[in-house]
Amino acid sequence: MGEDDAKLIARVAGGDLGHPLEELYDRYAGRLHGLGLRLLGDPGLAEELVQETFVRLWQSADRYDPERGSVPSFVFTIARRLAIDLWRRPSSKPFTDLGEADPVPNQDPGDVVDQLLLGLNVRDALASLPEGQRVVLELLYLQDLTQRQVAERVGVPLGTVKTRAFYGLRSLKEALSQRDVDV
Repeated sequence: MGEDDAKLIARVAGGDLGHPLEELYDRYAGRLHGLGLRLLGDPGLAEELVQETFVRLWQSADRYDPERGSVPSFVFTIARRLAIDLWRRPSSKPFTDLGEADPVPNQDPGDVVDQLLLGLNVRDALASLPEGQRVVLELLYLQDLTQRQVAERVGVPLGTVKTRAFYGLRSLKEALSQRDVDV
């Protein structure tokens, strides 16, 4: 496996625009293009979103702070801003829509990307927890098991599950707060 994303961004921030930027492009371009297609509904605009995201990533790589969130959150935050700009730009609307006084979109791309970013931040925060707490929270909240079922699955006493859940939620709240996610 190659360098992790944070090291690649640090190299871009240091002025290395060759391999690190190419590697980040390889890792994120497909997902950004898919997001652009979903949000903007146009292959040309989706490609523009990808290209402009990487231009902005290059320009703002020095502002990436791993303490504030993951690289995917950073990349998709850039893409979110761009998607909203592209979606609002009059030249992005089909010609027939230009005559309408106030076209009503199906869904604001900002809302879709906000949900995506929230999910990335929650996943990143969950991954930062100690394994015992993370496993208990995933089983309780992602698999919708009861505490008793979690105790049986993990093979620990019910009291241990309750303790891990309590401290896990407290740690998760702190981890989300560090990522500027309101809880």
